[in-house]
Amino acid sequence: MLNRAIRKGTLEVHYPSGAMVSHGDGNEPRVAVQLADAGAVRQIYLDPALNFAEMYMDGRMTVEQGDVDGFVSLVKINGAKRFATSPAAAITAWRILERLWRRHIARETARRNVAHHYDLDEKLFRLFLDDDLQYSCAYFETPDDTLEQAQLAKKRHIAAKMMLEPGQRVLDIGCGWGGMSLFLARDCGADVTGVTLSTEQRRVACQQAEELGLSDRVHIELKDYRAGEGQFDRLVSVGMFEHVGPQNFPAFFRTARRLMKDDGVFLLHSIGRARPNIADPPFVEKYIFPNGHIPALSETLKAIEGAGLLVKDIEILTFHYADTLKHWRERFHANRDKVLELYDERFFRMWDLYLATSEASFRHGKLVNFQIQLVKKQTTSRPTRDYITEAEAKLRQMS
Repeated sequence: MLNRAIRKGTLEVHYPSGAMVSHGDGNEPRVAVQLADAGAVRQIYLDPALNFAEMYMDGRMTVEQGDVDGFVSLVKINGAKRFATSPAAAITAWRILERLWRRHIARETARRNVAHHYDLDEKLFRLFLDDDLQYSCAYFETPDDTLEQAQLAKKRHIAAKMMLEPGQRVLDIGCGWGGMSLFLARDCGADVTGVTLSTEQRRVACQQAEELGLSDRVHIELKDYRAGEGQFDRLVSVGMFEHVGPQNFPAFFRTARRLMKDDGVFLLHSIGRARPNIADPPFVEKYIFPNGHIPALSETLKAIEGAGLLVKDIEILTFHYADTLKHWRERFHANRDKVLELYDERFFRMWDLYLATSEASFRHGKLVNFQIQLVKKQTTSRPTRDYITEAEAKLRQMS
């Protein structure tokens, strides 16, 4: 399997017996791994996509030369499909069928899925995110930008596309810890309602609004977006659409249309993939984001058109998320001791692998980040994109 899978670069596998087998062309990148027991070989053959990850988490596979980032990058460079075996293909087919069955997500199930990840201790996220707890793709205007600068630039970029006016009502769908909501209220003068399914995120967001004196203009609600009421001048959703699931795409955009005023604008910021693919990575599905689904632009646009919304602008951000994840992983490693005060070594390895795999997927795989601007009426949009740069410049003066 490995001889077929590794064509570029070099992977050295050290077995418990002391034997070593080298795979690949002998060139860089070069990675060496140590397998701790004989059962590991069989597990890799049966289900490499999941078992490589679990063995790393359990310490049964260690990276002796290079690091886990180099290992997953080597896999991505060579194409993950080459690691497929006959048993693995059967397991993948079963996962697809199981996933299709589970995709009819009830609201209570959606709440549990969100809680699995976002109700982790806030202290964990503060160890690797920026001060504003932006847990989504940053926007690097220059290669030398810090994470804080790039996340602030992301918020400016999104706000500019929303064409906001002071006093307008904004709905922030999947508001997280409230960073975007607080920015739109403080720097743009908006009246913002944020909705989240995470009790921990709502607590932090409300506390932040109180500390910044914005409680009168930022309202954070613990509710499903489908239960939203009233109408808003602007809608924004950052890093939440990945949790909706394709079976709920039509309802998502119909709900957005219902909540938008006739001259409203909706800015959607989401991870995307180059083409539809039902089988998302099993490691991420099992341990990080249960029932998450990275949407393809094609399936997203189909649901948008079906809801009667108009697409006015699409921007594809390519390596911005890879650079964001690089910053996160560097901070995560720098705070290793503090992470281990909160969780155990297996948890650290799991998150290390999650961050490394995600970065490799954006840098060497087929993942991107897209921003889609949606309206109800053609007349809502501007004739050129110059307004984005102009609005960003004004917001930059205020930051």
